[in-house]
Amino acid sequence: MALVAGCSRFRRCTPAGNDTVSHNAVSPAAPFQSFHRHGFARVGAATPAIVLADPQANAAAILELAVAASDKAADLLVFPELGLTGYSIDDLHLQDSLLDAAEHSLLWLARESAQLSPVLLVGVPLRRNNRVYNCAAVLSRGAILGVVPKSFLPNYREYYEKRWFAPGIGLSGLTIDLGGKDVPFGPDLLFAAQDLRDFVFHAEICEDFWAPNPPSTTAALAGALVLCNLSASNVTVGKSRERHLLAASQSMRCVAAYVYAAAGPGESTNDVAWDGQGMVHELGELLAESARFATSAQMVLTDVDLTRIRQERMRTGTFNDAATAAAHPEARFRRVEFSHQPDWSDRGLMRALRRFPYVPNSAKLLDEDCYEAFNIQVHGLIRRFEATPGDTMVLGISGGLDSTHALIVAAKACDVLGLPRRQILGFTMPGFATSDETRDNAWRLMRAVGVTADEIDIKPAARQMLADMGHPFANGQPVYDVTFENVQAGLRTDYLFRLANQRNGFVIGTGDLSEIALGWSTYGVGDHMSHYNVNPGVPKTLIQHLIRWCVATKQFDDATGEILTAILATEISPELVPADAEGKIQSTQDRIGPYELHDFFLYHIMRHGQSPAKVAYLALNAWQDAARGEWPPNFPEAARHSYTLPQIARWLEVFLFRFFQTSQFKRTAMPNGPKVSSGGALSPRGDWRAPSDAVANSWLVQLRAALKGELVED
Repeated sequence: MALVAGCSRFRRCTPAGNDTVSHNAVSPAAPFQSFHRHGFARVGAATPAIVLADPQANAAAILELAVAASDKAADLLVFPELGLTGYSIDDLHLQDSLLDAAEHSLLWLARESAQLSPVLLVGVPLRRNNRVYNCAAVLSRGAILGVVPKSFLPNYREYYEKRWFAPGIGLSGLTIDLGGKDVPFGPDLLFAAQDLRDFVFHAEICEDFWAPNPPSTTAALAGALVLCNLSASNVTVGKSRERHLLAASQSMRCVAAYVYAAAGPGESTNDVAWDGQGMVHELGELLAESARFATSAQMVLTDVDLTRIRQERMRTGTFNDAATAAAHPEARFRRVEFSHQPDWSDRGLMRALRRFPYVPNSAKLLDEDCYEAFNIQVHGLIRRFEATPGDTMVLGISGGLDSTHALIVAAKACDVLGLPRRQILGFTMPGFATSDETRDNAWRLMRAVGVTADEIDIKPAARQMLADMGHPFANGQPVYDVTFENVQAGLRTDYLFRLANQRNGFVIGTGDLSEIALGWSTYGVGDHMSHYNVNPGVPKTLIQHLIRWCVATKQFDDATGEILTAILATEISPELVPADAEGKIQSTQDRIGPYELHDFFLYHIMRHGQSPAKVAYLALNAWQDAARGEWPPNFPEAARHSYTLPQIARWLEVFLFRFFQTSQFKRTAMPNGPKVSSGGALSPRGDWRAPSDAVANSWLVQLRAALKGELVED
């Protein structure tokens, strides 16, 4: 049942003249830069400095924080449990004078906040049917949208809530009289904005959070994307870690955002103390947290990605199965719909964005991720080698990133198996554009690692094939077309397969996730094919950090580490076309765009299904200023770039066309290889299934329409 504030309790209410409420309305005039336009809501937790048993003073303190949040275009602000009176007033909760003052102050706060943008969740004790309830009152644009009573009342150790309050468990379909109006009352309330898509939230109170089955779990299954907790949790040693664990777990398990606000300064310290912790989690990740033990009022705001949450639920069938197992609780909740009137102006994005979504910014997390990624690759190869009748591993070593990483994975696999590294057969196969630098690096690396190394010059065979085809290059003409390039790439793989046949081995592939996404490989008997690929789950940006990690953690000796460092500094190039008259070599990123952008696009589109316009918006916020924001640990200063919107749009169009239209047929036939990142993989047997003959028009049209009028010449 949907309700609008001020309507009678069992009647569906809609704006005058309308038969239905549009829950998905979005302002057509919203600028590209608006965070609301791209599915975000700005939410926060606030902890005022309260005065015990003085509701009017506390209402004024709440209003002051609400005004500050409104100035920042906030959509939702959560205050602590019983914040209008103070939590720690004990038997004063049963005094009519105090309860009268609390109700009057709540009505005053609703009126005074009528022009403010955020919905306010305020803790207040309220009387109904000769009982007192510990409540969360939801205020918006001058109206009290609803009141949610606390379900679980702690009555152990230092807690005595059942002495004063009645539990809200089991209440449904009720109202409460506030200021002469019937207001929806009960734990069965969801609140949904009519004019901001996916802005659907639920409130629970403190102990509800610690229950084995929190009310917010059922609310999430009923459709709430933002879960809010008004808390007066007192602080003890380790309590903050416990709250973090619960909030992160609940936001992950419920596929939601979780906003938590705890009581702080002003509460009584007769027997306990308070730290005023406020925090916001999204899908298990901490987005923002306030300072603890502050002596004055504080507030923390951040932007939660409602679209990401909704799309994650779409992708997780278990979530809907859980709703089915719970008999679809949506039918048991009343949905209070309201006109939110979001601020569509450009206020900037208030949220940290990782430029490298596959690479953590934290040194500790990066070390953990690299350890896991490297060992996933190593042990995937070990299992495949054990299951293969051959006794050698065959690799083509170019001196570039991907083959280098595949070689050190193979070397570590031999170490774990207790096999000599000479059972790895490494071949460098120089072609028409192979530089002395990469050829030398390939030889130095193979010697340092201790593999069986050899060289096969593919130029004579390539000339013969081109001559047999009647290609102009065979007659001395400098025609460096795709045929010229792929003859070389194909010959290299052809040699590797025949060498594996000859020497009782199997071919290890080297193509990475980024190249697979872009179709940047030669199909069939080319670098697209192998017996087993160790890199298909690792994007180019992560491979660079994995190699750095191998050096930093001394997975190999210092001589090998020096060579690996030198290879990291080499231009990424297929080296299939000779250098031009000025000596400039063929550059992969000049041709198809920066891998750091493509990996950003891939993560947000493939993993989260974000629209191209939103991906462009996210990329702009992440990449427009190289001097701002965090970079991954030890990221080279010289490699810290920034990108303008025209640059982002240009390469995003390239990505969309290549990913959706031109390269799926290669992915459909890709060899086996391990998934590495939770960001997804592209195996047709794993994360990604798509037709090989689809077109990219829907994505390209949407991007161009969104960016119309935004782009200027770069």
